[in-house]
Amino acid sequence: MATVTVDKGEKYHIAKLWQIGCFALNNTATNIYMFVMFFVSYYATGVAGLTVVVVSTILTLMRFFDGITDPIIGFIIDKTESKFGKFAPLMLLGNIILAVTTFVTFTFTHLMPDSLQFLFFIVIHAIYIIGYTFQAACTRAAQTVLTNDPKQRPLFSIFDATYNAILFTGGQMFIAMYLVSKHGGFSLGLFTELKYYAIALSAIGTVLAVIAIKGKDRKEFYGLAEQNVKTSFRDYWPVLKGNCALQMLIVAASTDKLAMLLPRQAAVGVMFFGILLGDYALSGTVGLITLAPILLITLLGIGKARKVGMKRAFVMGTWIAFILFAVTAVFLLMIDSTTISLNNMGLVTIVFLVLFSLAQGFQSLTGNMVIPMIADVSDYETYRTSRYVPGMISTIFSFVDKFISSLAPAVVGFAVALIGYQDAFPEVGEALTPALLLMTLFLMFGIPMFGYICSLIAMKFYPLDDRKMEEIQTAIAEVKEASKKEAV
Repeated sequence: MATVTVDKGEKYHIAKLWQIGCFALNNTATNIYMFVMFFVSYYATGVAGLTVVVVSTILTLMRFFDGITDPIIGFIIDKTESKFGKFAPLMLLGNIILAVTTFVTFTFTHLMPDSLQFLFFIVIHAIYIIGYTFQAACTRAAQTVLTNDPKQRPLFSIFDATYNAILFTGGQMFIAMYLVSKHGGFSLGLFTELKYYAIALSAIGTVLAVIAIKGKDRKEFYGLAEQNVKTSFRDYWPVLKGNCALQMLIVAASTDKLAMLLPRQAAVGVMFFGILLGDYALSGTVGLITLAPILLITLLGIGKARKVGMKRAFVMGTWIAFILFAVTAVFLLMIDSTTISLNNMGLVTIVFLVLFSLAQGFQSLTGNMVIPMIADVSDYETYRTSRYVPGMISTIFSFVDKFISSLAPAVVGFAVALIGYQDAFPEVGEALTPALLLMTLFLMFGIPMFGYICSLIAMKFYPLDDRKMEEIQTAIAEVKEASKKEAV
C-alpha cells in the first residue's frame, strides 16, 4: 500500500442517517416475500392440491438450488456497471421478479391441470429464488458503498432489527387475527389478498432503498479503483481460502443461525410450549412480549458496537446469550414448568419471562450484526488483495450459511427419532417423559449454546477489530489519494 497522509474526512465516506434507515428497507422488502412463503405449503396443499410430501420435497430441493445460485449472482453483481450504478438496477430487477413470481404462484398454480401443477410450481419457485437472491445479495454487498465509517456501519442493524421485528411479529398477528378469521382459514381468498399486500409493501421498501443508495452507488466508492475488477468463477475458492476473516465470520454466523432456526422449527415449538410448558398458545404471546426487549437490547448493543467495534460487541453479546440460555435451561429443570402461565403471574412466570426475553434479545443482537460485518470482510479483501468483489464475498458467505442452516429440519427429525418418534412428531398435550424433557431442552437451549461456543472460538481468530478496521480504511484511502495524485 502506498503511504499518503489522509485526514478523517478523506478516509471515511459517510451516509446520512435517512440513507441508512431507508436502505435497510431493502432487506425488509425481501423478508416480506420470505414471510409470505412461510405459508406457501398451506396454499400448495390446501388450495392447489399438491401432497405434503411433494411440497416438502420441492421446498427442500429449492433450498439447495438457492445456495447454488448465490455464487452465480455474486459474479453478476461484481461484473455489473451501468449509468444507474452497480446495485440499484439489480435491486429493482430482483424485486420485479419477486412480484411477478409471487403473483403467478398464488394466482395460477391451482388452475393448472393436475399433470402440470408439480412442474409449474417448481419452475416458478426457482425463478422466485433467483429474484430473491439478486435483491438479498445487494443488501450485503452494497454495505461497502453505503458507508465505511466504523461508527456508522452498525447503525444499519438498528433499523434492520426494528423493521424485521415489526414485520414478523406484526405480520403473524395480522394473518392469525385478521386474514384467517376473515377468510375462514388458509383459503384462496386469504392468499389472494396477502399477495397484493406483499407486492405493494415490498415495492415501496425497494423504491425507498434505491433512492437511499442512489447517491452512493458510484465508482468512487467501489474499493480502490474506478473500474470493475476482472473476476471469474475460479476466483471463488482462492478468496475463501485466503480470507481468514470471511472463514471465521461464516463459522460464527452460520452456527448461530442454525442455533436460531432450530428452536423455530414447528416440532420444537410444540415440544417446548405445547408439552413442556403445557400451553401452546404461549408461543404467540411470548413472541409479542419479547419484542420490546429485543429492540432495546439491539439498540444498546449497537451503541456499544459503535464505541468498541463490532467484533468486541459481537463477542460480548455471544457470551451473555450463552450464559442466559444456560441459566434458563437449568431454571426449567428445577421447576414445574407447567406452572408458567400468563393467567398466573407468579414469581416462576416472571423469572421465566425475564430470562427468556433477555436470551432472545441477545440472540437477536448477534444475528443482526452480521450484515455490516460482511462489509468489513469485503473491505478487508480489498485491503488484502486490492480487489473490490463485494458480490463474491457476500454470496460466498450466503452459500455456506444457507447450506448449514438448511440442516435444521434434518437435525430436529433425527433428534426426535432418537427418543422414539420415528413415524410422527410429538403433538400438543402428550405426556412429558424424561427423554422428551431432555431432548426439548437440548434442541431449545443446548444446540444454541453449542453454536455460541463455535462463534466464540471463531471470533478468537477473526482479525477485524476496531483498530484493524481503522488501519484498513486508512490504507485504502491512502491508495485512492495516491492514485488521484498520479492521475494529475
